[in-house]
Amino acid sequence: MLKNIVLTTLVIFLYTISNAQVDKVIGVDYRNPRPYEIAGITVSGDFSASVDNVISVSGLRIGQSIKVPSDDISGAIEKLYSNGLFEQVQISVTSVQGNFIYLDIYLQDRPRLSKYSIKGISKSEADNIREKLNLVRGDVVSPHTIMSSKRIIRTHFVDKGFYNTTVDANQKTDSTSPNSITLDFVINRGKKLKIKEIVVDGNTQVEDKIIHRSMKNTKEKHIYRLFKASKFIPSEFDKDKASIMDKFKELGYRDATIVSDSIAFNDKKNLTLYLNVNEGNKYYFGDVDFVGNSKYSDKQLNEILHIKKGDIYNQKVLESNLYMNMNGRDISSLYMDDGYLFFSVTPVEKRVDNDTIDIEIQIYEGKQATINKVTVVGNNRTNDYVIMREIRTKPGQLFSRSDIMRTQRELAQLRYFNNEKLAVNPKPNPADGTVDIEYVVEETSTDQLELSGGWGLGRLVGTLGVSFNNFSIRNIFNGESYRPLPTGDGQKLSIRAQSNGIYYQSYNMSFTEPWLGGKKPNALSFSVFHSVQTNGISRKLDGTTNESGTLLSREAMQITGVSLGLGKRLKWPDDYFSLYTSLSYQHYSLDDYFSSYSFTSGNSNNLNLGIVLSRNSVFDPIYPTSGSEVALSITGTPPYSLFNNKDYSLMEDSEKYKWLEYHKWKFNATWYTKLAGKLVFMTRTKFGLLGMYNTDIGLSPFERFYLGGDGLSGFALDGREIIGMRGYGNQMLTPRTGSAATIGGTIYTKYTFELRYPISTNPMATIFLLSFMEAGNTWLKFSEFDPFEVKRSAGIGVRIYLPMFGLLGLDYGVGFDEIPGFQQPFQGQFHFSINSSID
Repeated sequence: MLKNIVLTTLVIFLYTISNAQVDKVIGVDYRNPRPYEIAGITVSGDFSASVDNVISVSGLRIGQSIKVPSDDISGAIEKLYSNGLFEQVQISVTSVQGNFIYLDIYLQDRPRLSKYSIKGISKSEADNIREKLNLVRGDVVSPHTIMSSKRIIRTHFVDKGFYNTTVDANQKTDSTSPNSITLDFVINRGKKLKIKEIVVDGNTQVEDKIIHRSMKNTKEKHIYRLFKASKFIPSEFDKDKASIMDKFKELGYRDATIVSDSIAFNDKKNLTLYLNVNEGNKYYFGDVDFVGNSKYSDKQLNEILHIKKGDIYNQKVLESNLYMNMNGRDISSLYMDDGYLFFSVTPVEKRVDNDTIDIEIQIYEGKQATINKVTVVGNNRTNDYVIMREIRTKPGQLFSRSDIMRTQRELAQLRYFNNEKLAVNPKPNPADGTVDIEYVVEETSTDQLELSGGWGLGRLVGTLGVSFNNFSIRNIFNGESYRPLPTGDGQKLSIRAQSNGIYYQSYNMSFTEPWLGGKKPNALSFSVFHSVQTNGISRKLDGTTNESGTLLSREAMQITGVSLGLGKRLKWPDDYFSLYTSLSYQHYSLDDYFSSYSFTSGNSNNLNLGIVLSRNSVFDPIYPTSGSEVALSITGTPPYSLFNNKDYSLMEDSEKYKWLEYHKWKFNATWYTKLAGKLVFMTRTKFGLLGMYNTDIGLSPFERFYLGGDGLSGFALDGREIIGMRGYGNQMLTPRTGSAATIGGTIYTKYTFELRYPISTNPMATIFLLSFMEAGNTWLKFSEFDPFEVKRSAGIGVRIYLPMFGLLGLDYGVGFDEIPGFQQPFQGQFHFSINSSID
């Protein structure tokens, strides 16, 4: 800009000297400055700004006294240039009349932006950059505009670790618009720089490996690094420097500092990161005194603080045990769970003596706060009472932080809301010692559509099902409540159908009311189903012959069942336990049925009572990071044979199994452990046993266990348990008869280990990756059972949760063991699963 001013002034000066005769006409002698009064100002050239604005910006005005030549003119030129709108500015004298002078301001506009494009990157990335550039059509394009835009683009990628990013800006005249240009930003971001080595200097007590481990996102390049890349990202490095300081403070080095940090580029792919630290002295806790506490004694508070004289001065432990200890109780929760909402605690370093620090814990207890109002906002589909019945904080009760946290878990378990947006807003009223609590929710889609295909008995089986997970049966005849179906009462309605044409059809419907009567969380569930499997020959054609004279014989099995269940939440041993009791009846009708059963024609009845005792402390049901799920179930029929004098050893199987008798035991335990960051380790064990009352009757041919594959049954028959196990084909790990037909196991066990890492936790599309190891097997007799004689597999997979379809899974598993006649060792295969069917 200064260069343009100087050049313009020089041009005016040279022009004046070389045209002395014109100066005489105009009447200005540039060699002898003298004062003039501005009598008039005109503006000429090619410009879009208003004349009044131009004159105003220049600082010149009619009636103003100026010297010619002087800084008054050059200053006006500089002001107009600094506006950034003009490419050329000149001020000349048009006339002089005595002491009056007339000036003309000549302007040439800078070109305007017609449009711009960003090339070399993805559309989504380009959209992110557009938001940062904030360029719009009609903007003035100056060298500063282009340089600033290139800087913004490069900084965007450098912050992501792309230090080799180059940006070119190509200008083109837009022939369709006067004085307009187009800009094309061509980006080559190159590859991210990887950290070849992290060099730490200045540490004498804390080892390098401890400092390296404390950095969560800044890692050295190693071949074994799978879940964390070794790419250098400045923003992540800043966070990791704070983590380093936190680690030093955990170890007692409260005065530790990072003196300097720098990077050295080895080449275009690698860099070395240098850190210089000053550890300072190591400190220890001295005396810990409490001040201001009257509700609880020093001894009680010390038991919770759990810090003794001589312990390493760990500020993290101190703050955790004062404010929020995720692994146990802390002093704040002790008070806040007893209504002391206005409580506050402040640790003060009272005295520092060499390496020992005495702490004074200053406590303000305040008064206990009583809950006044409890409200919910954000629910536009779910009725208030459905949410309120899950809330543990009730009006009139003392304020309790743990009740609020438990309420958040219960709301998350409903799956009606966005777990990431669940919020609680306590609104204290210190004047009257009360508090209003507002729960903020955001509704998400809960209904699900199942549209899938499976493979059973050599045929493709199609499944179509719908689940309405927030249904309202009381509004089913209320036309105004259809959105598109009546919702909001928290009931569940599921309708499902399977078929492969004339060979197999299955239909089932279930309904659950989670709060029977509306006062207690007693869940009532009801289900009914019917299935038919045939060889494709109808009753009409049974006994006839076909065109070739072959006798047609119908083979079929029909199953009809109904179930009624009641679930109840328990308060002992704790309120994570629940008890579910069900009464079920199934009727089996076999008509010359081709199967591995010991009889092919006849009827069987299965009347059974089931009890499930479970405990679930998982917070997020979609991507759990902590907690556990444990369930023990027992299902049994009446022991009919004990109440009669029949000799079952002489009976035909069709008569023996007319009324099934058995007892069935199942155990399932799953634990979730957060290892580091978002990485979660999941362990699961499963066990099942089918037992009998009478050895003369033997084990039931129904209700058996079938292990292997994706867990998608394709056919829902005879009460069988379909248990998935990756790396092997469907039901491949199931006992077989001499004809190689599966007959189902009466005992099974399965062990699973998974490492999970989320890609997205958005409730509308939750995605996480996993790697797994599994082992399991089934046995026909209990005498053959060996929990360590298992088939093994390992692999990787992905899970995608979509509210409309539920949890979808795709896994690739490799079985390590040979299944004679079916699968060779180390043979891999893909598995597709729906709603954790493979678990």
